[in-house]
Amino acid sequence: MGEDTKTKGKSSKDISQKFPHTYAILLFIVILGAALSYIIPAGEYERVEVEDRVEVIGGSFHSVEQNPVSFMDLIMAIPTGLNEAADIIFYIFLIGGAFGVIRKTGALEAIIQKVMNNVQKNELLVIPIIMTVFSILGFTTGMSEEAIIFVPIGIMLSVALGYDALVGTAMVTLGAAAGFIGGMFNPFTVGIAHGIAELPIFSGWAFRLAVYFVVLLIGILFVMSYAKKVKKNPKSSLVYEESQTGQLNFTEDALVLTELRKRHIVIIVLFALTIAINVYGIFVHGWFLTELAANFFIVGIIIGFVGGLKLNTVFDAFIDGMKIVVYGAIIVGFARAILVVLESGLIIDTIIYSLSAVLDNVPTALTAIGMLGVQVIINFFIPSGSGQAMTTMPIMVPISDLQGISRQVAVLAYQYGDAITNSIIPTSASLMGVLAVAGIPYIKWVKFVWKLIIIWLIIAAIALVIATLINLQ
Repeated sequence: MGEDTKTKGKSSKDISQKFPHTYAILLFIVILGAALSYIIPAGEYERVEVEDRVEVIGGSFHSVEQNPVSFMDLIMAIPTGLNEAADIIFYIFLIGGAFGVIRKTGALEAIIQKVMNNVQKNELLVIPIIMTVFSILGFTTGMSEEAIIFVPIGIMLSVALGYDALVGTAMVTLGAAAGFIGGMFNPFTVGIAHGIAELPIFSGWAFRLAVYFVVLLIGILFVMSYAKKVKKNPKSSLVYEESQTGQLNFTEDALVLTELRKRHIVIIVLFALTIAINVYGIFVHGWFLTELAANFFIVGIIIGFVGGLKLNTVFDAFIDGMKIVVYGAIIVGFARAILVVLESGLIIDTIIYSLSAVLDNVPTALTAIGMLGVQVIINFFIPSGSGQAMTTMPIMVPISDLQGISRQVAVLAYQYGDAITNSIIPTSASLMGVLAVAGIPYIKWVKFVWKLIIIWLIIAAIALVIATLINLQ
C-alpha cells in the first residue's frame, strides 16, 4: 500500500509540473497582453450608440497616441477584471449556493435513482436525450453560463451510470453548445447580428437548422464513443486519477441514492418552474444574469424549507454550494483581466483591424472561411457573443458587400466563429465556471474536446462554402 501511495503522489506531482495551473495560464496571457501594448501600434475605431447599442463605424480605424500598460495598470488588471465581471461571478456563486441547498434535500439523488431504475440496460440513451434537450435551450435561449447550474446533475447521473465526470459535463455543456452553434433563434448572437446586418431577424433559420442537426449528431456520437470506452475500462477515463484522489467535486462518494418522495417531486417542479420563469423573463422582459441569479437565490431558500431543512441548515448548505464554485467564479475575473489590458493599451482595435485586413487577400470563394478564421481568433479576446457581434459585424458586413457575398453568410461566419471555440478557449467564462463546478482540470478538458472542436470547425467551413455558393439570404 505504501508503494502505491508513493507512486500515486509522484504521478500527481509529474502532472502538476508538466501542465501549468489554469490561473497561471491566464496570468501569463494578461502579462503578454500588457507587453504587446508596447509593441503593437495603438488604434481605435469610432463608435456610435444606436438604440442602446454601441456599434463600430466601419472604415473609421485610426492611429492614436501609444498608451502602453504600466506596471501599476498591470497589477490592477486582475482586481479590475474581477470587478468588471462581478455580475457573472456572483451569478455563479448564487447558483452554486442554490444547488448546494437542492443537493442537501436529497432531491437530485432521488431523481437519479429513479432514472437509473427506468433506463436499466439502455443507459446509453441518456446521452442523446440530455444533449438534445440542452441543445434546444442553446438555440432558443442562448444557454451558456446558465449551463453551470445543470452540471452537478449531469455528473452525478453519469457517475451513477458507470461513466465519468467528463461525460456528465459534456452531456450538458456540449449539448448546449451544439444548440448555441445552431443558433436558429438565439437572441444574443444571431438576433443581434441580424439587427446590425439589417437582415430580417432569425432569417435563414432553415439552413441553420440543417447544420444544427449535423453538429448535434456528431457531438452525440463523440460523447457516446468516449462513454462506451470509459464504461468498458474505467481506467481509460481522462480524469481517472482525479476521481481516485478526490479532486473531482461529484464522484461516487458524493452520490447517496435515496427514495423519491413527494417533497422531492415538489422541489423538482419548483426548480423547473424557475427555469420556465427565467426563459419567459429573458424573452419578454430582457432579463440577464442579475435577474436570473435573484430567482435562483429565492428558489434555493424556498426549496430548503420545502425539503424540511432548518433555517441555519439552509444557509450552511448554501455556503457549501458556493465553496464548490469558488475556483471557477474567480477564474472569470482572471479571464476578464485579459480584455482589461488589451483595452487599456488601446491595441484591441488594432488587432481586430489587422485580422480583418487579411481578408482582402483571400479569394472570393474562400472569403467566408477567412471570416470564420478571423472570428475564431477574435473570440479568444472577446468571448462575449453579443460583444463580438457589435464589434465585428459592422466591419464584416461591408467586407461581405465588397466581396459580393451575402450578409447572411457574414452572420454565419461570425456565429460559428463565436460559438464553436467557446467550448475550449480559457477566456470563456462559462467554460471555466463549468470546469470549476465539475472539478475538471482545464488541460484534461482540452484533451477530451479538441478533436470535436476541429470536426465542428470543419462542418462550419463546409456550411459556409455551401451558403456562399447558394447565395444564402
